[in-house]
Order: sequence, then structure tokens, then C-alpha cells
Amino acid sequence: MVDQSSPSPLERARRHVLDADLVGDEQEQRRTEILEWIDTHDDALYRTCLDGHLTGSAVVIDPSRPATLLIHHKKLQMWLQPGGHADGEGDLAQVALREAEEETGLRGLTVLTPAVDLDIHGIPARGDEPEHLHLDVRFVVLAQPGSIADPDEIETMGAAWVPPEDPDGLLVTDEMRRLIDRALAVTEQRNGAT
Repeated sequence: MVDQSSPSPLERARRHVLDADLVGDEQEQRRTEILEWIDTHDDALYRTCLDGHLTGSAVVIDPSRPATLLIHHKKLQMWLQPGGHADGEGDLAQVALREAEEETGLRGLTVLTPAVDLDIHGIPARGDEPEHLHLDVRFVVLAQPGSIADPDEIETMGAAWVPPEDPDGLLVTDEMRRLIDRALAVTEQRNGAT
């Protein structure tokens, strides 16, 4: 017998998008676009949704520094926050946490909810995989103070803790700067509330 009271994975993902703590009209537009995608794609949690699919990513913060952990993504050849495919998992906060642990090698991470950012970005075609969209739900993930990353060498070419002033110029897009600033602000607010 199926438990009718528990939400489906897609309903759980939808709830993460609805509950996201967003700032600004552009973010609200992303919420609308992602909700419309979910409503029109029953397979939005799977890579088999070839036009695009939901992903979860983690802005990993060490609140003792403060600094953000970025990974150098092998496939995309860019410095990015850890993240990846939902692969059917509707709890996108857990997707973000899983990906952060896998890609950085860190343990003892804590994911904060609700999500703090939404993004839709194109992924270029590679091999048999066509160009498609990632509809990304982003969460702050707290690392233990002084954590040292041991990045996954299969997916990454390294990891770096990046302070807000970004002395090495790794935050190369306005979108990345906005995301990091938002995550640091949320972390500071939560620390001030405790």
C-alpha cells in the first residue's frame, strides 16, 4: 500500500523552490521559471529530461574565516560551487550536501535551509549529452572551522577557500559574486541570531 500522506520527490523539490529565501525581482523570476518547469516536466529530477533538469548546489562556507570553498570543475574548466544532479532525489538540500561531501572530501558539513539562491544556466553539449539546462537550487552549507578540502580528483582539478576579497580572481562572473555575497550574508545573519 502506498503512503498517500508523504509527498512525491517532485513535490519535495517544488517545496524547496517555493520556500527559497530569495532577494530581488530576478530571483523571483527564476522561482517562477523553475516552478513552471517542474509543472511541465514530470521527469525534471532526472538526467533523462534532456532539455534540462533540477540540480542542487552548495555554497560551502567556513564561518570562522569567512571563506567559500570553490572547486575547479574538470568538465566545465571553471571555478564553481560544488553541486550536481538530483538523480531522482526530491530533497534538493540533501543533493547539495551529498555533492559537497563528494566533490570536496569534507565531512561534518551542515546544510542550511531554506535555499538562498536559484539559477538557470546552460550546459554545453558533450559526447552523447545534448546542450541542456540546469535548474539549480542553491543552499548554504557550513563546514567545520578550519576544514581542509580533499577534492575528488575524478570531477575536480582542485579546491580553494576563497575569502570575500577574492585575491586570486576566482569569482569571474557577477552571478558568482552575487551568489557568494548572498551566502556570506545569510551565514552572518544566522551567526548573529545564535
